[in-house]
Amino acid sequence: MRVTPTRTDEREKPVTSEPSGRERDGATEAFVAHRNLLFTVAYEMLGSAADAEDVLQETWLRWAGVDLAEVRDRRAYLVRITTRQALNRLRTLGRRKESYVGSWLPEPLLTTPDVAEDVELADSVSMAMMLVLETLSPTERAVFVLREVFDLGYDEIAEAVEKSPAAVRQIAHRARAHVAARRPRGVVSAAESRQALEAFRRAVETGDLQGLLDILSPDAVLLGDGGGVKQAVLRPVTGRDKVARLVLGGLLKHAASLSLGPAQVNGYPALVAHLDGALDTVVAVRLDEGRITGLYAVRNPEKLSHMRRETALRR
Repeated sequence: MRVTPTRTDEREKPVTSEPSGRERDGATEAFVAHRNLLFTVAYEMLGSAADAEDVLQETWLRWAGVDLAEVRDRRAYLVRITTRQALNRLRTLGRRKESYVGSWLPEPLLTTPDVAEDVELADSVSMAMMLVLETLSPTERAVFVLREVFDLGYDEIAEAVEKSPAAVRQIAHRARAHVAARRPRGVVSAAESRQALEAFRRAVETGDLQGLLDILSPDAVLLGDGGGVKQAVLRPVTGRDKVARLVLGGLLKHAASLSLGPAQVNGYPALVAHLDGALDTVVAVRLDEGRITGLYAVRNPEKLSHMRRETALRR
């Protein structure tokens, strides 16, 4: 016997009987059709591909037991389940970050070419923006992502985060102001990113200190994420001169066995370092007015698994 919900507003409904074969087929078809979208929602909320994959598993388990006849909009319902699961995971992830060794950086993704073609999507998953999202509270982050990236209505977001529409509007306003004050100034084109990274790589490979200083902003910041497994700066390094000398000094030790190559990471050009032929570091940048203001070096091996295959993101 199936439990009948008291409302039909597409809240998650308890189910006590096994779905029929036709229902299972319909549930699978809908989930597969929206999987890349759901992964994108979870990843933008969490900054972790591994945790986003776990959220998708949890979403599927709940979705598989839903009475599809009660669901008017399958995409919206799936996004709602994913958002709630991601919010639960985000709070757990916050506690995990408190004990993390050194700086915590988002998990880099080797993204498909079409991600870069969607400028708004690429901007929303860029390493620079993902770090800005880290400064929001869990609910603010969920509301901002669902509203600004996926253009969901306030009523729909209210269902997902279990707040009133009026409260969601206030949260959205607060989150937009917070992000606007911290995000890069203006959208940076892929061509600008490639040009800056090529200048950075050329300076590094030739040991050109002045060339490196020229491409770095005076207030440039270097963040490294080794997760306590690989050597990395434990605290942010600030200032063009300090960053340049640290980068050149660190790479000089491995000059003979290190190679730098381009890659499409989180929708934008980035550099990938291989040491003795093995993937070692992903370097993403933040650009403001043509100069590098942020260097993000991810070395934690647990965060590099999604650099071995392309990840499709969708809005």
